[in-house]
Amino acid sequence: MSGMVEPDSAVQAAIVGLTRELSDPVRLTAVQLLAAEGPHTMVQLADALGVTAPRLGNHLARLRAAGLVTVEHSGRHALYRVGRDDLLPVLTALARYGGNDSLAPPRPVESTVDIAHTCYDHAAGRLGVAVFAMLVDRGALRPPDGSAADLTLGADVSAFHDLGVDPAAVDPGRRRWATACLDRTNRVPHLGGILGGRVLAALLDAKFVRRGDAGRELIITSLGRRELGALLPGF
Repeated sequence: MSGMVEPDSAVQAAIVGLTRELSDPVRLTAVQLLAAEGPHTMVQLADALGVTAPRLGNHLARLRAAGLVTVEHSGRHALYRVGRDDLLPVLTALARYGGNDSLAPPRPVESTVDIAHTCYDHAAGRLGVAVFAMLVDRGALRPPDGSAADLTLGADVSAFHDLGVDPAAVDPGRRRWATACLDRTNRVPHLGGILGGRVLAALLDAKFVRRGDAGRELIITSLGRRELGALLPGF
């Protein structure tokens, strides 16, 4: 009987190659950002990651060689995007694995800011991530695939109605309507754009959350703990 380690196995080679490229924090974060928020220029990526363009360029070259990102030239700009539309579920699974307390070292006590805070005018933290996941799981939003920054509605928008928002009544004006915004703490998307702002406004109006005394903190109210627990699985 042959062993299960097969040096010539295409499946094993693909998995080992993927984990090798994602083992570096800069490359991992670059792919996470592109998968969640859509295409970026190198300058935008370097600014978001807090690294120099030359350093990032070396990492992007590796990711391109591995087929994890692609580049498209538009005038003087090079626009980077994810090279595969099936990367987001992998990245989401890795992020959840990283938060598994049974496998990871003990984590600091979670603060109220970690649980919920604002990112511009929309909800972030565990609350924002849970809202986004619920909207995608229930088919109200199509999940991001890294091809564009904007999101589109799914076939069933009843989940938005349960949050107190009617997407058909939202006029974006000159703003983006709905975007996936990579949650910097949880490493998976939360909902941005004018639609994300309306969801937060609805949560505030329903008194499920209230603003903290300072900064971007959002406080989950006692009513919110009861109602959101049922509305957002796992929150």
